[in-house]
Amino acid sequence: MNGIFFGAVLIAFVVAGYRQVTWIPLSEQVVPQIMPMQALATSMIDAAKGSVTLAIGLVGVMALFLGLMKVGEAGGLLKIIARVVRPLMTRLFPEVPPEHPAMGAMVLNISANVLGLGNAATPFGVRAMQELDKLNPQKGTATNAMAMFLAINTSSVTLLPTGVIALRASAGSMDPAGILPTTLFATICSTTVAIIVVKLYQRFSAFPIPNVEAEMIETPAATADADLFANLSVEPNAPYPAWVSVTCLLAILCFVPLTIVYGRVISPWLIPGLMVSILGFGIIRKVRVYEAFVEGARDGFNVALRIIPYMVAILVAVAMLRESGALSLLITPLGAITGPFGLPADALPMALLRPLSGSGAYGILASTIQDPAIGPDSYVGYLVSTFQGSTETTFYVIAVYFGAVQVRRIRHTLAAALTADIAGVIAAVVICMILFG
Repeated sequence: MNGIFFGAVLIAFVVAGYRQVTWIPLSEQVVPQIMPMQALATSMIDAAKGSVTLAIGLVGVMALFLGLMKVGEAGGLLKIIARVVRPLMTRLFPEVPPEHPAMGAMVLNISANVLGLGNAATPFGVRAMQELDKLNPQKGTATNAMAMFLAINTSSVTLLPTGVIALRASAGSMDPAGILPTTLFATICSTTVAIIVVKLYQRFSAFPIPNVEAEMIETPAATADADLFANLSVEPNAPYPAWVSVTCLLAILCFVPLTIVYGRVISPWLIPGLMVSILGFGIIRKVRVYEAFVEGARDGFNVALRIIPYMVAILVAVAMLRESGALSLLITPLGAITGPFGLPADALPMALLRPLSGSGAYGILASTIQDPAIGPDSYVGYLVSTFQGSTETTFYVIAVYFGAVQVRRIRHTLAAALTADIAGVIAAVVICMILFG
């Protein structure tokens, strides 16, 4: 990240400096002109303020969902989920013990992303990173499991891009939910690529395998889990029979068409239903839900404040690239090349900015589909909507999640995440050309 951060700042400074040196003010101007360097300095200050505001805005969300996670953990929910999905998770994360709390936290994070819960996924992801860091023999360096988790997180399958659907509806789209099939296709492709390239890239970035057995910590939830599903006759730390995992997987697959058909009806119920379900589970398992929730919320407050410096660094660098004009210089020549392949210049800024800035990409999406010359139901409108719904703000996610555990050497994480982003963009172009081209 050192090279990436300094490179972005240096490029922005050089471009803005060249514009400043060659800047010729107009003699007649009603509105006072702003010099390029002055505009760059203003954008830096605004981005720094905005990043702190964003982080403070996350405090409440982090406290809420980490509080819920604490209730679920106290009742053994994370262990139950981890045991159900053990066959898949043990193959993706061989360095993580199947019963470790990190497994359950990762599953909840991925599930929140799948259901389009937005910021609700972030606290689960932060908790997963904290648990993964307990297995890390080299603090400050990303493990293979961390790299895999981040790559999957930045490309995870999304069934309900509710924010994009709402924006398309406000822009007058005749079919606001028309991006559901394109989003699902693009995210499946990007997630598949993410898993493959992480396994490939980690071969060129060796890391010692931790002694996972030494990191296992017994909790009351492990004992409490013994009598749940007692009719299965399994040991507390043994996986459930295969038919349990298959049944759960089939239930999830049956939920997919329901979300596509009734997505707009289901989405408002997700977050309230999640809270009631977890608290209800805690009550059934005789957990003191209020005390557990407050303890987890306290951790969420501390984590949200700890990630502020990392967010300031990333968002300021992105704002400098955007304000200096460096991104515009890249888009113009690239648009002429990508246009014949289904990625026109009108959609290119969205594809380039989405991994860098969530708010910036959202603003580009809004301006694009509200443009009378484009509109939400044109090919470009569907394409940029699919980009927003099927990709993640890669640099933001890396900054927040690694910042929560003070990881500075990210190894192959960024390369894998960006490769998955490229795969998602290509898949979005292909499916939009087939359906709307």
